[in-house]
Amino acid sequence: KQPLIDHREGSSHLQVLGTQVRFLCEAHQTQGAFSMMEVQLPRDSGPPPHHHDWDEAYYIADGQVRFTIGDQVSLVSAGDFVYAPAGTIHGFTGVSETPSRVLILDAPAHAAGFFKEVDREVRSLPDDGPKVPEIGARHGVHFLPLPN
Repeated sequence: KQPLIDHREGSSHLQVLGTQVRFLCEAHQTQGAFSMMEVQLPRDSGPPPHHHDWDEAYYIADGQVRFTIGDQVSLVSAGDFVYAPAGTIHGFTGVSETPSRVLILDAPAHAAGFFKEVDREVRSLPDDGPKVPEIGARHGVHFLPLPN
């Protein structure tokens, strides 16, 4: 492991399901222990309910986000923290007029492959939407069927 300083100006951003994702630290920099990303979450964007075999922790830096964790729905705001243990069904949606900013930690690190493939392969929603569950399955992210 090596120390790391990531400057905002030099970082690349991914476009993922209506959000902008910037990895602050990836698996190769922590020997797989964790990764951390910053997500700009516009109103009505965010992942539908899903689960995976790693923990995720969320710190709401700006704005408000509606989180669903299991059967519980909560509105969380700047300064709030959310923890979704491995295997927990969860999803979230931006609800602020201006994009919310969320820091997400995944441990052990698993998220980068999914986000990078979605950024490459999903260009137009809803047209490319059916690709997302397939990409997720390849990376261990399992989406729940959407209600009709």
